[in-house]
Amino acid sequence: MFSHVFVSVSDFERALHFYGAVMDSLGAELRFCERERPWAGWHSAGGARPFFVICKPYDGQTHHPGNGQMIAFAAASRAAVRAAHRVALANGGNCEGPPGLRPQYHENYYGAYFRDLDGNKLCVVCHAPTLDDA
Repeated sequence: MFSHVFVSVSDFERALHFYGAVMDSLGAELRFCERERPWAGWHSAGGARPFFVICKPYDGQTHHPGNGQMIAFAAASRAAVRAAHRVALANGGNCEGPPGLRPQYHENYYGAYFRDLDGNKLCVVCHAPTLDDA
């Protein structure tokens, strides 16, 4: 369904550090990084698309996070959800909802929510039934 998802950032190097740590915790691979542009993109391990891309706003204007917009990353396990959330907060992100089951979405929805350094809202979620939530 998706080719790529772009998220604008105000400070590329700061965002690259933040997203590099979060993407590493999820097992995503850095596909490209062009600091002179500046932009960088990741994809799932062994995959091609979709890409997740960070960049300065193309129009040169100031970044503004969208109200009501969120990007959710798939995690292979509940442990990966917890790890990604922990890494995000350790790298300056803000908690928007700790890791846990959210049965209002479906019985196995295990997610965590946070904002990046520019206020973009993100989610990491595992949809698989599992017992690793200890």
